Amino acid sequence: MIVTNIESVPGKRMVEHYGIVQGSTIRAKHLGRDIMAGFKNIVGGELKGYTELLVEARHQAMERMVAQAQEMGANAVVNIRFSTSSVAQGAAEILCYGTAVKVE
Repeated sequence: MIVTNIESVPGKRMVEHYGIVQGSTIRAKHLGRDIMAGFKNIVGGELKGYTELLVEARHQAMERMVAQAQEMGANAVVNIRFSTSSVAQGAAEILCYGTAVKVE
């Protein structure tokens, strides 16, 4: 599966357009990560626990989007984007969306 954030796949021709596909996940903060983040807020630096959490969430959302595209018969997803929103105190949704197409 080709996944790209541009509107086409260089060197390929779009032959089918299947429409919008999306994948999402909702993740909550972890108490252990919150404690470590609190310490980092005092001394500064990267909040590695949260970085890992977001990397995992983006990966899972993208996997779900790709699975939806495969079910439609697509072999590529173009113009992908990520979005995030707060859904509850301490929980956020990561959404990955794009356009499922077939390229040759």
